[in-house]
Amino acid sequence: MHTLLQNCKITRVKTDGAGAASATPTKCDIIDMQGYESVMFVAMLGDVLTTSAVSLRVAGADTNSSGAMALLTGSAGGTAGASDYDDKLLVLDVVKPNQRYLECQIFHVTANAPFDGILAIQYNPRSAPVTQGSTVIASTTISDPDVA
Repeated sequence: MHTLLQNCKITRVKTDGAGAASATPTKCDIIDMQGYESVMFVAMLGDVLTTSAVSLRVAGADTNSSGAMALLTGSAGGTAGASDYDDKLLVLDVVKPNQRYLECQIFHVTANAPFDGILAIQYNPRSAPVTQGSTVIASTTISDPDVA
């Protein structure tokens, strides 16, 4: 692998959200894993309130339908203290999922857990270089650059 950019696809699957305390998770855009072995979801948290139980989970299905999604085992997260979750990241790495379509979900229970956005980084492609999707407006690789 010469560059990470040519060997992964980066997609913004959710824009910022208030993360209002709720038993219902905030669902992201569904991604198609065809052509990739793995995906890493990265949630960029904002000013998370104390006692918020916040977690990043993933649901999967063989069809591209939010209604068909079933939660998979495993999650990243915990319960926020005074400011220990503020402006931090939650990262969930899904290696070799059995389902073709995946939907990241962020849970925010007990207290608000706002977030700045969620990224999906699909990697281990079956063919490279990878073409970035529509949520990436520009990308470039700089190799052995000189001082400007």
